[in-house]
Amino acid sequence: MKDVQAFLSGRIWLKEHTPFSSSVIDNFIDKGFITPHKGIQSNQLSQGKQIHRQCRRCASKQLTAFHCAKCNGTCLYCRHCIRMGRVSSCTELITWTGPEIKSILEHNFRWSGTLTPQQAQASEELMNSIHKNQSHLIHAVCGAGKTELLFPAIFDLLKQGQRVCVATPRTDVVLELVPRFQQVFPQTIIHALYGGSPEHTNYAQLILATTHQLLRFEEAFDVVFVDEADAFPYTVDKSLQFAVQKAKKIHAVVHTITATPSDELLGQAVNISLISQRFHGFLLPVPRFVGLWNYRKHMHKGELSRKLEKWTQQCLKKDQPFLIFFPTISLMERALPLFQQMHQDIRAVHAEDPDRKEKVLQLREKKVCGLLTTTILERGITIPNVQVAVVGADEAIFTSSALIQISGRVGRSVDHPGGDIVFFHHGISFAMDKAKATIEAHNEKRSKL
Repeated sequence: MKDVQAFLSGRIWLKEHTPFSSSVIDNFIDKGFITPHKGIQSNQLSQGKQIHRQCRRCASKQLTAFHCAKCNGTCLYCRHCIRMGRVSSCTELITWTGPEIKSILEHNFRWSGTLTPQQAQASEELMNSIHKNQSHLIHAVCGAGKTELLFPAIFDLLKQGQRVCVATPRTDVVLELVPRFQQVFPQTIIHALYGGSPEHTNYAQLILATTHQLLRFEEAFDVVFVDEADAFPYTVDKSLQFAVQKAKKIHAVVHTITATPSDELLGQAVNISLISQRFHGFLLPVPRFVGLWNYRKHMHKGELSRKLEKWTQQCLKKDQPFLIFFPTISLMERALPLFQQMHQDIRAVHAEDPDRKEKVLQLREKKVCGLLTTTILERGITIPNVQVAVVGADEAIFTSSALIQISGRVGRSVDHPGGDIVFFHHGISFAMDKAKATIEAHNEKRSKL
């Protein structure tokens, strides 16, 4: 029973996809330890006149009819969460309703760092909100050390036997967080869950996951932290917001962390902590605006604009790693061979690139000199001494929050607290002005401390 209990506790899983035989699962269903659920739910609306159907796992109504070989009839299946295994009318999802698993109360805490006064205050305020079971927003500039100030609260929760989740919309952020949490909590079982991550069959008291992966959990967590809570696609995909709410226990609350909170996030939080300076105390690098006229036309002709080429050559000459952000994948791919004429070890990454984890690691280890990228690397990446440029910063995809986050990649290291962040543009946008003004406002607050 322990193996089944450990695997299913807090999870909602396709019955046919569990690592156990159907006879074992059926035996626990008979005992009342496992509860089966129809994959597609039917709910009657007002006065029983209308029936709507939705996926039991993700609550989506994007259902498609097909002829099912399993039941030899017409079934509906959910298109929205199909990548996690098909949920259809004749499939069953299962949850553990047997004895609760006993959490470990003894955990090691190995962090030798020291919180700054602002970090310490925010950490204490967060702890108070957790004790009061009130939602809390950590609004901290990029590089403020948001993760570190979570450590004391998470350690306190683990010692109480609580199950904790740190979720984020971006896989890259999960990959950045995992080694840091493993180092701080060396004896705690930690699962890292993201698309393509290894399967885990044991029970973890601390889970780091993309918000997508929380679709596979139900009433699992005593506390949920959503890091980068304003990031795409979480802000526009209601099913991901549903996943977070479904994954927490009924009376649990969700705490959020971001450098660029939306008005909605600011309105939802009961308590808010503001950190306007980086952990190393230096000012945030302020973006500079540089006109880059007809850059698309130049690239289509097989050449780079002189200003962009000069900026890249300076990075190469100084042996400084760099990130160059592009508004579209197609433009980035057209530009890549032009950059590789300057240096063959320049690479490109985007959301669907299966090697993006390795490429970021290569940049960090200086095995490649620079990366061309889409907004996929706007968050959750720390490269010492990195220089950053945005091509087409006036394009609609570069919102003010995206530009603030991109600027936040620069100067994060105490050894390299400065650096260049340049917005190459074809006309200054409102988002560019707002991003620069926000960064300058944080610096002004920092100067008054």
